[in-house]
Parts: sequence; structure tokens; C-alpha cells
Amino acid sequence: MLVLGCVAVLTVVALTGTDITTNSTHDLQIPGGGKLTVLRSVLFVALCVQIGEVAGERLARGVARTLPGGLGDRSPRPWGTYAAVAGMIAALGLASMAAARDGSLTAGLPQLSEIYGTRDGRIAFLEANGFLLSALLLFYRRPVWACVPLAGVVVCEAFRAHPETNTPAIGIGLTLVHLTSTILWTGGLIQVLRTMRAWHGEPGAARALLAAYARRAFWLFAAICVTGTFSTLRRLPLDQAFSSAYGRTLIAKLVLVAAVAVCALFARHVLVKSRDKGTTYGAVLRPTAAELAALGAVLVLSALLTVAPVPPQN
Repeated sequence: MLVLGCVAVLTVVALTGTDITTNSTHDLQIPGGGKLTVLRSVLFVALCVQIGEVAGERLARGVARTLPGGLGDRSPRPWGTYAAVAGMIAALGLASMAAARDGSLTAGLPQLSEIYGTRDGRIAFLEANGFLLSALLLFYRRPVWACVPLAGVVVCEAFRAHPETNTPAIGIGLTLVHLTSTILWTGGLIQVLRTMRAWHGEPGAARALLAAYARRAFWLFAAICVTGTFSTLRRLPLDQAFSSAYGRTLIAKLVLVAAVAVCALFARHVLVKSRDKGTTYGAVLRPTAAELAALGAVLVLSALLTVAPVPPQN
């Protein structure tokens, strides 16, 4: 019930975020901005679930090998196929909206030639094909290979986010590292929590898995902060931080990232404090679940940033 409540709140934020952030600014209203934000949020979540599932399983296998007796095949049920289908549908919706150009989701279901008539339409259609290929590879039980077309989807998003002609390679590189780190952090945490639940009754194994994830998450967080800072300095004039939709959304995202860091530090504190006593799933569930919920909100705001108009440089 709590998970459904979080999803409902984030959906409302995605649907109304563009209207709220553009209120009392000189930014133009974005046709279908709410629908665009929801679709891109679904696309981001699909990437997190699929890539995080592969990374989390590899991490869990490595931890299990270090434990006496191992843990056998106790792993959560795969979600990758469902995520691939959801990502494909979201990408097709984005392609349709790009072809319609009026904020409509269907607009008579534009033909393929109309979709390829716009830059965003072409990119979204390529992303849909990436998710489709990923689903096919999962069907043939090749989860690692399924990450290859997903890497192409991430690259497409990096290109889509930086259409400027001035030093585009720098912007694309920053976005690529930023988005990849966010996906691995969020998706990895989802898989780690699900694996810890599957390992219920093995507190030592759960503690070891979370500790292994925490060490990797630190470097992902550092990469997110560095690339996010440089991207902000490149795209947002400081005098428009509070007077533009992009700046307001970015400030809200920074606040949430700080909240994520606090939740992560508290969860690690609980982990270290209970080292001698053993860690159960419930001992670290509350701060870690709060970290995951805040990361979900960060993903929604990241999707909103891709829709908000970028302020013109002075």
C-alpha cells in the first residue's frame, strides 16, 4: 500500500510539475508536458530495473560466493521483461508525441515517416527498438547481452538532452556519465532490497550484500555530483535559478539528492552499528526504503528537467 501511495504521488508530480514550475515565469507552457514527463519517467524506471537487475545479481553472486555454504538459487523473480515492455511502450508514446507536435499522445497514430520527421521522434523510435531487442534477448535468457541495446538507449538519451552546437561532446559525455550512475544507483538498490528479502533469515548475508552495494554507491554518488555540477554550470545562468522552470526544478532535485544522501548515510550507520549483532532485513529497511523513494522522486524530476525549457544563455 505504501509503495502504491508513493507511485501515485510521483505520478501526480509528473503530471502537474510543468504547470507548477512554469507558473509566474516567462517560460512558455509546454504542450503535453505532464504526459511527456510521465512517459520519460517510465523509460528511466525501465532502464533502472533492467540494468540494476543484472548489476545486482552479479553483486549478489559475488557476495554469496564469499559466504560459507553459499545461498543456492535464492534470488528474486526477474522483472526485466516487464520493464523492457514498459520502456518500449513509453518510448513509442514519446515518438508519437514528437510527431504530433501538439501535446497529443496519439494524434491519429502518426505514420513512421512522420515520426522520423523530427529529431526527438527518431531518437524515441530508436529507444523503442532498443527495448524491444532487450526483451527478445531476455526471452532467450541472455540478460547480460540484453544490457547492450539498453546502453544504446542511454546513449540516445544523452544525445537527445544536448542538441546545442556549442561543445556538444562535453554535454553528451556529462549526461552519459550522470544518467548511467543514476541508473546503476537506483536500479542496484532496487535489486539489492529484493535480494535481501529473498535472503530472509540470513542476516549476515544481507549485511554483507548491503555493505558491498554501499561501497559502489559511494562512487556512483560522487560521479552524479560532479557531472551534475558541471552540467548545471553549462546550462543554467545563475541569475535565472529561481526565475525559470528549469532552475526551480533543478533546485528541487538538488534538495532531493541531499535527502537521498542523508538516508543513505543513516542506513550505512545502522549497518555499521549492528555489525556485531547481525543485521536483519527490517533493521535497515526503513532508511534504505526512504532512500529508494527519494531516488524515485529524483528520477521524476530528472524527467521533468528534460521537458522544461532551458533558459537562454546571456
